Amino acid sequence: MDRVKIKICGITSLEDARACAELGADMIGLNFYPQSPRYVQPQRAHEIVEGIPRSVRAVGVFVDSTASEVLSVAKAVGINCVQLHGDVPPETCRELACEFRVIRAFSTDGRFQPKDVGSFGDCDVLLDAHDPELRGGTGLTCDWPAARATLPFARFLILSGGLNAQNVGHAIARVAPHAVDVCSGVESAPGVKDHRAIEKFIAAARTTEPLVDRPA
Repeated sequence: MDRVKIKICGITSLEDARACAELGADMIGLNFYPQSPRYVQPQRAHEIVEGIPRSVRAVGVFVDSTASEVLSVAKAVGINCVQLHGDVPPETCRELACEFRVIRAFSTDGRFQPKDVGSFGDCDVLLDAHDPELRGGTGLTCDWPAARATLPFARFLILSGGLNAQNVGHAIARVAPHAVDVCSGVESAPGVKDHRAIEKFIAAARTTEPLVDRPA
């Protein structure tokens, strides 16, 4: 089984982005949702992308944005992967998938059904905890049984929501995701990363093997 990929989201500075790269992260997340405390302006995001190794994938995070809005910002920043939150239909994801790697985010609220992700075959899937106001970075834990049940319907599953160095190993063992995503669990303040916490998180994730196999 391939090693679990690691995404550090809510990056707002080049210093933190470089630390993520040096410590072994596979992806960083740049939040373009203006209401988020981790919002980063496109010009700053471009500087961050230009300052990290190409081996680290920069992901643009959008909430309820149109395809044209996503395309405009992503092209200006220089990213080739976008993460979409909100009521984004399969048609929009399919359109953007012609240009980018697309991650469709879902909240594991009471309405979520694992089979729902099957309509987004052009996308990777990220599962996060539900919050009525925020989109990510809440510190709330995702529904792990629901995440595990989603695996057969997702080409690539990213587990998010309330992960930290203390519980990421247990999450990987129980869910067997392809990747894990952390934000507030490695911060000293919103948008300010704790590099030691990142190091501990990555070490915990890298030393854990799933207790269950992923569907073929």
